[in-house]
Amino acid sequence: MDSLPLLSLFAIAPILVVGVLLVGFRLPAKYAMPAGYVVVVLVAVTVWQIEWSAVAASTVQGLILAVGLLYIIFGALLLLATLTKSGAIHTIRATFTGISSDRRVQAIIIGWLFGSFIEGASGFGTPAAIVAPLLLALGFPAMAAVMVGLVIQSTPVSFGAVGTPILVGVDGGLAGSEAVQQRAQELGLAVPELVERIGLQTAIVHGITGTLIPLFLCCLLCGFYGERRRFADGLQVWPFALFAAFSMTIPSVLYNAFLGVEFTSLLGGLTGLLIVVAAARRGFLLPKTTWDFGPRESWPARWTGRLSPGDGDGPESAGGAPSIGLLRAWSPYLLVAAVLVATRVLPGVPEWLQSFELGASELFGTSIGDAVQPLYSPGAVFILACLVTYALHRMSGTQIAASWRMAGGQLAGAAVALLFAVPLVRVFINSGSEFSAGGLDSMPLTLAQGAAAAAGGSWPVLAPWIGALGAFVAGSNTVSNLMFSLFQFSTGEHIGVAPETVVAGQAVGGAAGNMITVHNVVAASAVVGLVGREGDLIRQTFIPMTYYLLAAGALTYLMAYGLGLNAGLLMLALILGALAALVVLIRRAARGGDPGREPSGTDVR
Repeated sequence: MDSLPLLSLFAIAPILVVGVLLVGFRLPAKYAMPAGYVVVVLVAVTVWQIEWSAVAASTVQGLILAVGLLYIIFGALLLLATLTKSGAIHTIRATFTGISSDRRVQAIIIGWLFGSFIEGASGFGTPAAIVAPLLLALGFPAMAAVMVGLVIQSTPVSFGAVGTPILVGVDGGLAGSEAVQQRAQELGLAVPELVERIGLQTAIVHGITGTLIPLFLCCLLCGFYGERRRFADGLQVWPFALFAAFSMTIPSVLYNAFLGVEFTSLLGGLTGLLIVVAAARRGFLLPKTTWDFGPRESWPARWTGRLSPGDGDGPESAGGAPSIGLLRAWSPYLLVAAVLVATRVLPGVPEWLQSFELGASELFGTSIGDAVQPLYSPGAVFILACLVTYALHRMSGTQIAASWRMAGGQLAGAAVALLFAVPLVRVFINSGSEFSAGGLDSMPLTLAQGAAAAAGGSWPVLAPWIGALGAFVAGSNTVSNLMFSLFQFSTGEHIGVAPETVVAGQAVGGAAGNMITVHNVVAASAVVGLVGREGDLIRQTFIPMTYYLLAAGALTYLMAYGLGLNAGLLMLALILGALAALVVLIRRAARGGDPGREPSGTDVR
């Protein structure tokens, strides 16, 4: 078979099957991912004529990588469960209540800054599941709280869980490719250094594009959930919103450049949080008028869930005085940050920790193999922080056992999907001529050739959209990068631009796609008792996601081809012009409308 369009159709079939099952039939990922794995194996064996030994080896390789991911996820979930059962989450929430009563300011500080820090430490959708209950406890409608938690699942996501989407997703997706090794040699770099360069380019695109996310957040909050449903009310806080954005994005890029991808969101979010909280306590750039939701009795029923604003479940509830002091409550996260820095930058320490590996090589007589590094993994740091917290917070045996049960129960939901998703990706990637009796290029390379033929030199504009599609389908930026990094790299080579720049566009798009990922929507909704509103939330978060992908595509194009009078610059100018026109229209509508009447088209009831 030598028809490129037909081969491309077969290559994308596993992804389409997963997408149709998840979106069309609304099946959980634990059912969709096994179906996708079966399809990719059938395509690999029948169309690509891959040897069964290579399929088996790729499957085991995927399971090894999946166990490494689950190790990180469990550590993150265990730390959250530990803080919940000890009561520290209640103290952390209380940190924010005295800063400002303006809901826009609270959304920026808790959602954008604290959420970015949590993303850097935990990742995997955890921020939305933490931010939403905190905002609910402060008096936000449940649906508004979830929306805030989802919108901030964008800029920091590429570096969530101390860089996992880059260090595991991109690196794992590019692993074993001779083209990647040759490109690294051309640039005078080792492959890990090339991955770091991709991470820096990703951080730069995020740093520029993410600057407007806090302002988008405020406009959506006011336009969809304000008493008068006026998006213009969100624009009034623009000086504070931009200040908060720069307080996180600029340090994030600097941390990425000088420390590495692991610290981009972790320390960037923490730095921004400290700067903005200190400034807000002194009234710096705070809005002159305080914005709040309308009376609770006027809220549509669909805004609220089983829990009422101010309610909670467990020690983190709104009632009662904090039982854990401020420093002790924050110390586990501070410990995570300190240990991660030490284990990544102290001379000799990274090499010693990386020397302990669990895995296998030359599986089933092939060249395929992989391993996890349990001591170097962020999962080990999270578990260490939990052990210290048990003593520091004087937790009882009952509380400790409850935290492990909570984390274990939460892990079970993600385990099945990942244990099939990652093997799916590895079979997808390991389908090249080395293992193919048919002599075909691998599925990602075939897709790259088809994409290059269809899109030509404009592909960098589309690269982020593919990343978003992968995140939406797989529920993870990491899995999206595993799935599509080599595809993006190969496409960049085919159209004659720096392939690492196209991969950076993929990583940015994979982060933006998290705003509408069904897994995140369902998880964040569940923690505030909100059921059956996923469609409404996805329609709202689709707005900032579309902006993010358009802007990231324009910037990726400019990075690939250089600054000049080209399609990227024109597209960026059109985006800025459209945003400026939208601001003017919103302000005119606010000045000309009846203050007591809701503008049409903004009511989500």
